[in-house]
Amino acid sequence: MMHLGFSIAKVKVGSFDFTCCEGCQLQLANKESTLPEFLALVDIRNFREISSEKHDDYDIALVEGSITRSDEIERLKSIRERAKVLVAFGACACFGGVNSLKNRLPQEEIVQEVYDGKKIETMPSTRIGDIVTVDYHIPGCPVSKAEVERILVGMVTRSPVSLPKYPVCVECKQRLNTCLFDLGEVCLGPVTRAGCDAVCPTGKTACLGCRGPAEDINFPSFKQLVKDKQLSEEEMREKLEFYNGFREYLDHES
Repeated sequence: MMHLGFSIAKVKVGSFDFTCCEGCQLQLANKESTLPEFLALVDIRNFREISSEKHDDYDIALVEGSITRSDEIERLKSIRERAKVLVAFGACACFGGVNSLKNRLPQEEIVQEVYDGKKIETMPSTRIGDIVTVDYHIPGCPVSKAEVERILVGMVTRSPVSLPKYPVCVECKQRLNTCLFDLGEVCLGPVTRAGCDAVCPTGKTACLGCRGPAEDINFPSFKQLVKDKQLSEEEMREKLEFYNGFREYLDHES
């Protein structure tokens, strides 16, 4: 565990958003009964969803969203310089997220489709870690507020923090769900990192991998499972590309 270099009493936290829906920040702000206790542990220096006050001194920077413009790059680097610890939270910050879907098309086509005739600066959706050093990643779309709280409290109290290493399938089985593969659905549960309590499969919605790959996954075996179930490999790839979390596996495949 790294030494963060700040007092346990009140850690200064700043939350920043880039290209995103701000849903992950809302998850953290919408802490209901636990919000007062959590806020008593930290000093919020910059968090638009909670307060209009803005300060440039913070120990921990929570960064949501991907980078899609050059001015965002400079702003992100400035945040990194000020923060002792930078946390990428949410699928957009960790992987590029849903915004990465636009990377499949020429950027000029995307801009013209929405803003015909207007010059708009844009660039491929880029994950935070491709631009600056990220100390911690908290994936999800949106993030689990319980997980964010647990990790931040761990950092404040200098306790070990980690994400589950096993796949969503483990949590899904614990909830006694019927496997969606048996219902004819391509589900990314076998290869996606757990920690969401299998919320999507429990609602009979296939996992789309918003938490990225679990550790030591058997990707060839997963592809073989899709074939054995006679399900669509095109649908499998589409789901793997949705949040851009499996980019390395798909790049290696091609």
